[in-house]
Amino acid sequence: MTRIFIVDDHALMRDGIRAMVEAGGHEVVGVSEEPNSALADIVRLAPALVLLDLHLAEGRSGLELLTEIRRRALPVRTLILTMSAQPRDVATAVQLGAAGYLLKNSPRADLMNAIDTVVAGRRYLGPEVGELAAQALTSGSELDLLRLLSPRERQIIAMVVRGQTSTVIGKTLHLSPRTVDTYRSRVMSKVGVSDLASLVRFAIRTGLIDVDGA
Repeated sequence: MTRIFIVDDHALMRDGIRAMVEAGGHEVVGVSEEPNSALADIVRLAPALVLLDLHLAEGRSGLELLTEIRRRALPVRTLILTMSAQPRDVATAVQLGAAGYLLKNSPRADLMNAIDTVVAGRRYLGPEVGELAAQALTSGSELDLLRLLSPRERQIIAMVVRGQTSTVIGKTLHLSPRTVDTYRSRVMSKVGVSDLASLVRFAIRTGLIDVDGA
């Protein structure tokens, strides 16, 4: 029996996953719908496996939780269970330490197989997921976009994705908060993202920030 924690922002989905997991002989020790509470519960409950969706409540990303699990070196395996078939999401999750990636439209048998495989210490990529990861990891398009950014733009975006406000960044670099906001908007336009979560993923994938850093 494996102790499992579920992170998903849809109550019906959490209930359905829980029922399947428990029918398969495993124990669900907790559930959550957003990264912060999930992290605290994972530390407290010490599950062996986290089933993690990527798109969570209030625009949050499961990649945030995955990053914290890796940064803190928590002794837990993570299996991504999501609807996202975007190659960049697969590649980023694997780079951040996910032990498995499975699409939610997969059969129940695949979920059970994925759980057993990941808990046994091996990697599991569901049907078609391996090809998605290969597509993203062999693509140089994002690195080409990174080269379009000036040194100052890279510096500001690295500070933004680490959570620093425009005011703090401005004081550090002797710029006005409005100028910092202009830089941020310009960069997001250049690299083709529209929200902070997407910008964070871009920064991680291109090496603009080091996820192992403090």
